[in-house]
Amino acid sequence: MNPDNPSGTWHSSARVDLLVEQMPRGTLLLVDEAYHELGDDPDALRRVAVDDPRVIRMRTFSKAYGIAGARIGYALGAPSLISAFDKIRNHFGIGRISQAAALAALADREYLATVRSRIRASRQRLGAIGVANGLTPLPSGTNFVTMDCGRDGGFARVVLAELLERDVFARMPGVPPLDR
Repeated sequence: MNPDNPSGTWHSSARVDLLVEQMPRGTLLLVDEAYHELGDDPDALRRVAVDDPRVIRMRTFSKAYGIAGARIGYALGAPSLISAFDKIRNHFGIGRISQAAALAALADREYLATVRSRIRASRQRLGAIGVANGLTPLPSGTNFVTMDCGRDGGFARVVLAELLERDVFARMPGVPPLDR
């Protein structure tokens, strides 16, 4: 994922370029860009050519555009890769209402700018709250902020329980070292 869930961090376009350069022949890189529009650099992967037959990008309207119920997404890739979707298109097609919603969302740049601004402000506020309470917020290109509790998973579970007790929605990965 780029940006990643659950950390919120992302790979630079230079790093992705290097990964693509070093991939073995015949390898396809699928990049999950569900949070793509929410980062501070929404064009982070622009340098990798959209028609590069070694890379396919998957995006969704469920995050920044807020239309998760429409269950709509899209892929960016070389024509030969995209045409492969024709094999399953009739089985997993989408309705006209979802198509209309997606097109309207793409056209409403002002709404997207507002959402991005609000999310950026929320990430900064959550980060400040974390720092004020001895936690370390990780840089985020998503609509959430991951906090490093700085100790082990047991301590993080106590922090999580206290947040949930106060009706603060929080989640925690269950495996080390992500469970800090």
